Amino acid sequence: MFFSPVLAALYTKENQVTKSNTTGALILGISIAIGLSVLGFQLGDAAIKVKQYERSVTVKGLSEREVDADIILWPIEFTVTGNDLEDLYNSTDTNTSKIEVFLVKNGVSPQEITYSSPAITDKSAQQWGNNAKAEFRYTAIQTVTVYSKNIEASRLVMSELSELGKQGIVFTGGNYQSQTEYIYTDLNTVKPEMIEEATRKAREVAEKFAKDSDSKLGKIKKASQGQFSIKPRDKNNPHIKKIRVVSTVEYYLSD
Repeated sequence: MFFSPVLAALYTKENQVTKSNTTGALILGISIAIGLSVLGFQLGDAAIKVKQYERSVTVKGLSEREVDADIILWPIEFTVTGNDLEDLYNSTDTNTSKIEVFLVKNGVSPQEITYSSPAITDKSAQQWGNNAKAEFRYTAIQTVTVYSKNIEASRLVMSELSELGKQGIVFTGGNYQSQTEYIYTDLNTVKPEMIEEATRKAREVAEKFAKDSDSKLGKIKKASQGQFSIKPRDKNNPHIKKIRVVSTVEYYLSD
């Protein structure tokens, strides 16, 4: 077959273009493959690092303090019985005055003493119980309250309260309302150092765990602080308080 020089030139040029496109496509394909491989390696390495950072340990740190209460709330409750209402009120006032004099004489400030209104019970008006007639129709319950920061003096007066019993005052102390309370109000002063101690102890436990597991302790992943609790140290010393707080900390671990 006969080809003209012009057609031969065009055919040669077309082959060159085709070869050039094929070579370019091959180079582009190789570049993309290499790029994807590098990207895959980098992503894989990042995934491994993320997985390593997911390793963690959760520990708790405890801080405790023993402190003296700084306020006493001491309700002194007594009863008076009688059949004449006016005499009942007069006897209640007399006993209240005796208690006040006794407290002030033993170091309690008058400003630290308050009085409630007497609660009067008329047994003849009650609808429950048997029909037997009570010996005394009326019963009055009166409360004298000491609210003081001088706990030591107040506790000394408590031990002498039997002197008033010898004067005919009938004290009651079996119900919840008449129980003495000791209060600690200076929690904010010890809070910072207790939180610091609890966190430090938590870290010490975490470091020991990391060492035993051939790991390294990383940064804090999550932390939470429990509520402060204030309770009597024991039932015989309610004026001595035990303060307690627990911090929970989660740390990252790495090899």
